Amino acid sequence: MDKETLPPHVLIFPLPLQGPVNSTVKLAELLCLSGLHVTFLVTDHIRTQLLKYSNIQSRFNSYPGFHLESIPDGLPELHPRSVDGLMELFESLKTNRTLLKDLLTSGKLSSESRRPVTCIIADGFMGYTCDVANEIGIPIIYIRTISACCLWVFFCLPKLIESGELPFAEHELDTQIKSIPGMEGFFRHRDLPLFCRSGNLEDPNLMLYLHEGTENPRAHGLILNTFDELEGPIVSQIRSFCPNLYTIGPLHSHLKFKLAGESSSSSLPSSNSLWKEDKSCIPWLDSQPPKSVIYVSFGSLAVMKKEQYIELWHGLVNSGCPFLWVVRSNSVLNGSIEIPPELSKGTEERGCIVEWAPQEEVLAHGAVGGFLTHSGWNATLESVVEGVPMICWPYFLDQQVNSRFVGEVWKLGLDMKDTCDRVIVEKMVRELMEDRRDEFRKSADQMATLANQCLMKGGSSYCNLDRLVNDIKAM
Repeated sequence: MDKETLPPHVLIFPLPLQGPVNSTVKLAELLCLSGLHVTFLVTDHIRTQLLKYSNIQSRFNSYPGFHLESIPDGLPELHPRSVDGLMELFESLKTNRTLLKDLLTSGKLSSESRRPVTCIIADGFMGYTCDVANEIGIPIIYIRTISACCLWVFFCLPKLIESGELPFAEHELDTQIKSIPGMEGFFRHRDLPLFCRSGNLEDPNLMLYLHEGTENPRAHGLILNTFDELEGPIVSQIRSFCPNLYTIGPLHSHLKFKLAGESSSSSLPSSNSLWKEDKSCIPWLDSQPPKSVIYVSFGSLAVMKKEQYIELWHGLVNSGCPFLWVVRSNSVLNGSIEIPPELSKGTEERGCIVEWAPQEEVLAHGAVGGFLTHSGWNATLESVVEGVPMICWPYFLDQQVNSRFVGEVWKLGLDMKDTCDRVIVEKMVRELMEDRRDEFRKSADQMATLANQCLMKGGSSYCNLDRLVNDIKAM
């Protein structure tokens, strides 16, 4: 077959973390459903985790145009790749530049039935991918798997420094910020990413994100895992830097919509987890009353101090609500904890603790009425789609920004940042699940309706995905 008549071939290269990988696997399947060939490129470590804990291989067997490929991340095999080592991981990834170029120019990714790569979709955080793409003449589109509102904060970091709003003192945490267009009147220093509190303009974490406003516009376009009805005003601000925007989220729900309309497609549930899921929590949820359970999960990276862990646990038990809590083996710093008998008793009576849960399935379960979350973007969108109100206890990066928007702008829950006290945890759980339950559920139901409408034919995300596919075909 003439290679010119073969489908376009897209290389997708996500940041090697659970959240970005989860989002981009969904995008890969959406593009396969659209008739494109896809090479999904991850680090060797992520490939191992995916093959061990997810069903990516069996799920993608129905897509002959899909190929999973990997390259080293430059770190030793036993490196923990934990949150403490993220800076080391990000620096090490830059060594991938030559490996990526060699992979794209070696002919390894093409065959009689597959064209060479015609388009790259890479995480915009990895700017070297754009350099490689430009060198070998392949069009590149960036994808960002954080919220649009946090990305816009990154874009505005130089303006914050120029205006003198960065750095700031500890006593200025509740001072409102004036130099981020579209966030005037409600956004505080406290709501900036945590690295902005260092007081040091030379902070390596700050330096990582200082050039987002010049880096992201370099690509042919920018894909965002959001939808216009949720973040439209902020998306409009980003468009002043990146005119060619594709808002195609929520990606996990978009994929479900497409699969529902594809009778020939795989019926396997989508699992992209880098951890082993414990599904024993589902029968436990089945035994609980409707909308009674508060689901608690702080994602794949967040870690707690022992004191925070105990305070959260007391607050959950004292609230009187049934709770399902995800506690990873590395969730708590510095080893074992002596568990007070009242916590053991309270958990035995109305709690369930697992190491990792099938989160999309949990949030869609009729027994779940609230979500105590770290406010990672995937978790936030999954909660939005299912109409589950949130209590936000952010950990780092975009989560401080997301939690402010959840509580203050979208009115989908409560922002509990910068506090971890059993009395406050109990109070907020009761407020979400009992005292203001109807108010939050009404707001959450309205946003869930919009999240589903944008994916229907003619909806904003539906049309933007069509435009993305057509643009890739035209390359």
